[in-house]
Amino acid sequence: MKSAVETLNPTRVRLTVEVPFEELKSDLDAAYKKINQQVSVPGFRKGKVPARIIDQRFGRGAVLEEAVNNALPKFYSEAVSQGDITPLGRPEVDITELKDGELLAFTAEVEVRPEIELPDFSGISVTVDPVEIPEEDVDQAVEQLRERFGSTKEVERPAGEGDVVTIDLEARVDGEVLEDGVASGVEYTIGSGRLLDGIDEAVTGLSAGSTATFTSELKGGSAAGREAEITVTVHTVAERELPELDDEFAQMASSFDTLEELREDSRARLARQRKYEQATAAQEKVLDALLERVEVPIPEKLLEDEIETRKHNLVGHQLSRLGMDLAGYLKMQDKTEEQFEEELRQEAEKGIRVQFVLDAIAKRDNLSVSQEELTEHLVRRAQSSGMSPDQFAQAVVEGGQVQMLVGEVSRGKALAAVVESATVTDTNGETVTLEDEEDATGETVSATEAAAGTAAGTTEADEEGEGGERA
Repeated sequence: MKSAVETLNPTRVRLTVEVPFEELKSDLDAAYKKINQQVSVPGFRKGKVPARIIDQRFGRGAVLEEAVNNALPKFYSEAVSQGDITPLGRPEVDITELKDGELLAFTAEVEVRPEIELPDFSGISVTVDPVEIPEEDVDQAVEQLRERFGSTKEVERPAGEGDVVTIDLEARVDGEVLEDGVASGVEYTIGSGRLLDGIDEAVTGLSAGSTATFTSELKGGSAAGREAEITVTVHTVAERELPELDDEFAQMASSFDTLEELREDSRARLARQRKYEQATAAQEKVLDALLERVEVPIPEKLLEDEIETRKHNLVGHQLSRLGMDLAGYLKMQDKTEEQFEEELRQEAEKGIRVQFVLDAIAKRDNLSVSQEELTEHLVRRAQSSGMSPDQFAQAVVEGGQVQMLVGEVSRGKALAAVVESATVTDTNGETVTLEDEEDATGETVSATEAAAGTAAGTTEADEEGEGGERA
């Protein structure tokens, strides 16, 4: 077999392949065998029809078509290997010549990973916000803990700010009660802003047994984004009773003996969380600075697939779980469809660029992924997906996505290497060191793993590898 590669543009090539007919022998034999099992010819047992009879009865062309269709993926893969290219997606194949007994020739056009000229990124410098813990933030953290240990007591008076009311809700649109617009026994804290706009004003001043009506835009359900008339009925009014902020509270709510020790622990937790947030911000800024220094051609078909996948994930999964459609979402976000599409395209483009650049760095620097690193990343991905590590690992293996996780970790290592070589300072002029940090859950995360989190999920439509297999 002979093949040649013609570069059509930085992200697309044409393979020209010529296959001597003798290399099709095994595929022709397989084609005759397959047809033999499918046809019945009087005077011959099934599967025992001679090749010449098949040619006479059904035509040599049918055999050639079966053989060529079976052989093309194999010869295409060989051409890809000979040409040392990395295809993305399925090729567009055109058979240019088929001479029985002589030659099979075909072309295959396919998108490929572009060659990327990596810049010197040692001079990257970024600035992030400093880690500061104002006293009022500690107050708020302690107050949130205090709220958790609060209790309620029913009262016989009108409801006010901070009270907990038990209510029934009924939503009407165009005078009709919505099938999913009725809720009973809902517990709501006035002023929390966790339900509909306007409900705080509607229930404030109501006593048990009272009803009010107000208009609000529905945030979810079958009529998401539409104005509805909401009837709210108050069943009970309860006031919050919070424990005193003293040493006794600290002993009840924590393992500490004094309120001051509890406050110091809250301050330390906030510091760890903000240090992690600072590191994440630094990684994102370094990544943006890196992208500004390198030109990355985008394969158009890959981009369109990525846009479509992102849109499908938003509409088909995230919004559908909330009972909302795209129109309702756009209205809630105060965006036009054109603005939404443009933002989606920009996000998809950036995701692809990030992946290509970090993959190129990982390849250049021979960054391998150890089993320990892969396991650590798998566990964290499982946590974020709400699955157990075993369940997540099984889903990854069954979905053929192991290489996807390996890619995420290697890209994380590449980004960590870039961040390590960059200069990161805060707005106070202090140098920021990005060592192992604790994330928001309190778990220690290595710089590489944190970077993997920043780099992971940059694209949602994974590139397709040779023969159309997911890479």
